[in-house]
Amino acid sequence: MQKLYSMFGVVLLLTTAMSACSFSHASHQQKTNDATGEISQQQLLSHYPAFKDSYNAYTPSDSEVSAIASLQGYTVLVLFGSWCHDSEREVPRLLKTLDTSGQDNIDIQLIAVNRQKRDPQGIALSHELKYTPTFILMQGNKELGRVIEKPSRTIAEDLQALTELLNP
Repeated sequence: MQKLYSMFGVVLLLTTAMSACSFSHASHQQKTNDATGEISQQQLLSHYPAFKDSYNAYTPSDSEVSAIASLQGYTVLVLFGSWCHDSEREVPRLLKTLDTSGQDNIDIQLIAVNRQKRDPQGIALSHELKYTPTFILMQGNKELGRVIEKPSRTIAEDLQALTELLNP
């Protein structure tokens, strides 16, 4: 009987170890698929299905679409994580609003960060990134304001509000 318990213990231990290894590999695999560095809208939407699904499901309001025009002459630096649920929601909304507006001359720069909120170029570090996504309104190399994680209204309208503070 004791041999049976010992054998059962060995089988249980091996099963647990195999499960842990498989879980660890899956976690490592997921982390290695995280985007880092500058990424185009096309790359983001084609390689990250959650972003594409959010983009396709979103319909911006008329006020969001008209708010995009206020971003002419500025750069919007978007620091986000391909692993971040807030980024999966907010980044596609801004991109869809921009595409719907037909404004081709709005400068949006997408920078994906890893789970430590770093990117190969050091852009996140230089902007002291703490939370993702962070949308930074820039003019040249100067930061004018930012919207962090979740907007109070929408990303486009919150960015427009920043431009209105700068140009009353």
